[in-house]
Amino acid sequence: MRKLTSTAIILATSAMLAGCGSGGILNRERPDEFAVQRQAPLVVPPDFNLVPPAPGAPRPSEGTAQEQALDALFGGPAPRSDVETSALDRAGSAAPGIRSSVGDPDTSVVAKGSVTRDIIAAPEGDGQAAQAVIPG
Repeated sequence: MRKLTSTAIILATSAMLAGCGSGGILNRERPDEFAVQRQAPLVVPPDFNLVPPAPGAPRPSEGTAQEQALDALFGGPAPRSDVETSALDRAGSAAPGIRSSVGDPDTSVVAKGSVTRDIIAAPEGDGQAAQAVIPG
């Protein structure tokens, strides 16, 4: 009787342990539910004298799924505030090729002088002797 009970316990324990394995129906490949998008509903156009679209042309009334998601989340582009518009107007515009001409060895640069070199080359301190002076 004791042998039968211990055998039953061992079999039950091994069956429960086998259920923890990684194989089976629970670990199958599933589609990504966030990559699925809804299709726009079919709408009868009010004007039946439309020309058919060119093959391969994008749909004019819809954007990409990413644009639709951004419009749904944030409501499209927001108008700029007066402060932002003023700051952008004061900043002006950069030359179109500025990024390629900055690293050019023939580009002239302004020498900042020995004071700037001394500040950059100064060893890092602990900040105990640091002072801030506000003029006026």
